[in-house]
Amino acid sequence: MTYLREDIQQLWQGQDPLEEAFALQGEVFRDVPGRRTLRVVLNNKAYFIKLHYGVGWSEVVKNWLQFKWPVIGASNEFVVCRALAEEQIPAPVPAAYAASSGSIATQRSFVLSDELAGYTSLEDITDSWPEQPPSALERQRYLYAVARFARRFHQAGFIHRDFYICHLLSNDAERSVGNVSLAVLDLHRARRFARVPFRWLKRDLAALLFSSLDLGFSERDWLRFIAIYSGKPASVALREEAALWRAVRQRADKLYGEGLRKGLVKGLYTP
Repeated sequence: MTYLREDIQQLWQGQDPLEEAFALQGEVFRDVPGRRTLRVVLNNKAYFIKLHYGVGWSEVVKNWLQFKWPVIGASNEFVVCRALAEEQIPAPVPAAYAASSGSIATQRSFVLSDELAGYTSLEDITDSWPEQPPSALERQRYLYAVARFARRFHQAGFIHRDFYICHLLSNDAERSVGNVSLAVLDLHRARRFARVPFRWLKRDLAALLFSSLDLGFSERDWLRFIAIYSGKPASVALREEAALWRAVRQRADKLYGEGLRKGLVKGLYTP
């Protein structure tokens, strides 16, 4: 399948989209085996492109043996981002997509998306909070926004699989007037279900909790999050969905312990 929005279709008219995409040069944001992410400028407009080179059969088989869903190309992100747009959930908007023929292990593919200009990641916004705590009002404003966004995202059937605050972005214009309006990115591992299974809900929510444990949120804040996310009083949610919220806390604590050993967290949280 190949998709070219009108602006890209005009730009690459008569050309092979795969060859055009893989020849693009720009600022490299991520370069890992089998995948590169670049910021590129075409006709004075900024885009992000993810280039997938094929993961190889060893990676595919390894994932299957571990009962994991292998990410084998750009199609997953392309489909999810278009579905998010239909649900009016802010995320990168695809401008082009194409995949080569051949086996799933060697297939080349790409997705080119509009840059989410005017947004800042929550990780960057909150990085100074441990040293320069925000007001209680500002802290709660972000807490409520994340809880509402996560609820909407999951109720629409989506899971992220890397649902850390670094992948949630705040609209700068809204933030300048005291509002928090969020978007999500880095969706190459995301999936959509008719109803999100317990396992994936737990993992997404635990990732959110883990990535905020150094930010000074209190136990009362956690209860506020649960109430907003569940749409019911926290006491009711903790009674009716006890297994979920217990599993979320346990997994977040486990992730934090691993982060401590690897030096990935600030060590300000005590389980």
